[in-house]
Amino acid sequence: MPSRYLSFRCSAPWLILLLQALLLLRSFLGFPRVSDTYSSAGSYPEFQDVNHMVIFGFGFFLMVLRRYGFSSTGFNFLLVVLGVQCSVLAEDLLVFLQGRQNEVGLESLARAFVSVTAVVISTGAVLGRANPVQLVVMTLVELIFFYVSRYINETFLEVPEHLAGVHVFLFGAYFGLALASRFPEAPPGLDKNRSTPKSELFSVLGTVFVWVFWPSFNSVLPYFKMRAVMNTYLALAVSAVAAFMLSALTSKDGKFRMAQIRSAVLAGGVTISYTAERIHQPWIAMVLGLLGSVITILGSHCVQRCFNPALKLQDTSGVHFTFGLPAVLGAVASVVLLVVEDGIDTQWNELSRLGYDAFVFIGAFCQTMSTALITGLITGLILNIKLLKAVHVSKYFDDQFYWEVSLKMISD
Repeated sequence: MPSRYLSFRCSAPWLILLLQALLLLRSFLGFPRVSDTYSSAGSYPEFQDVNHMVIFGFGFFLMVLRRYGFSSTGFNFLLVVLGVQCSVLAEDLLVFLQGRQNEVGLESLARAFVSVTAVVISTGAVLGRANPVQLVVMTLVELIFFYVSRYINETFLEVPEHLAGVHVFLFGAYFGLALASRFPEAPPGLDKNRSTPKSELFSVLGTVFVWVFWPSFNSVLPYFKMRAVMNTYLALAVSAVAAFMLSALTSKDGKFRMAQIRSAVLAGGVTISYTAERIHQPWIAMVLGLLGSVITILGSHCVQRCFNPALKLQDTSGVHFTFGLPAVLGAVASVVLLVVEDGIDTQWNELSRLGYDAFVFIGAFCQTMSTALITGLITGLILNIKLLKAVHVSKYFDDQFYWEVSLKMISD
């Protein structure tokens, strides 16, 4: 035991220091100047909402395991602050490759926070099984691959910038699932792989924060902000109501199940993210919120009973049915709305253009998902090399391996 503690002392702090030094050096050599101009695409209150959502909301949302609370919130904070710095530099490189001038302002910082959400979601799939060194390496590799996917969507498929950004849910979920498939499964009788009423309560607190700030997340990049806020809130409200209804209907004893509700109340925000600024009729947003909640709760039954055991996949926090399936539904809904709404006013000689736009949306969806799966598998192989000191399965889901904890906390 002491030798393994020492090994992380000799690796994790130095890796973080090296990474931060490289980021500072890169910023000193070629970082664009900071802009003080107000941008309509990112005001400070919206940026703060996204900041709270990603750091505080998702940090507590992942705090579901009984003996992994310090790691869930602490590692999430570490990965976000490191990832945002990497994302700002990646945004600068992406703008340079597209031949545009870039200034570091609230807009670029907001795009960086949106991109880092993919890392936060992927972390939930390997929660408790990846050590800090592996998580830091995962953050760097995933952000690189995500920006490559974004560059393909924006440059070759000509997807609007904010729509390419909301692929974070799709990319993060399926990257995390592919990554999780490369980690050994925890022993069936491992007692640490469960929640307690206290950990569930903290996770619900995080869920509430994510829910409250989600309209700002969906509106921080689009041009029609108020429309995006209204549609997102309506979708979230309906998904929350449907979550309670469906949870009681699908449980054997007719009681609410907090694990289902915690995932399903967020489904509306994921589903509506692709179409939040394009929907003109409120009932469409409400229907999408309802469908998102349905696919999350029904998907949780099917995924946990059929999909995960068949693939021997352990999705610790359920990112597949919380973010993956609603993101797929949202991507499909964006194509349907494009064809229905634009097809009504389209002349016969313009149908080819409509078909091309639909093909581009489908191509971006397929490209993002396939890139996430392939690169997730590659990253999983990288993280399991001996140099990164993979944790033994007996040490999964345990704060004691990384943090100073009291004996009372261990006994609880």
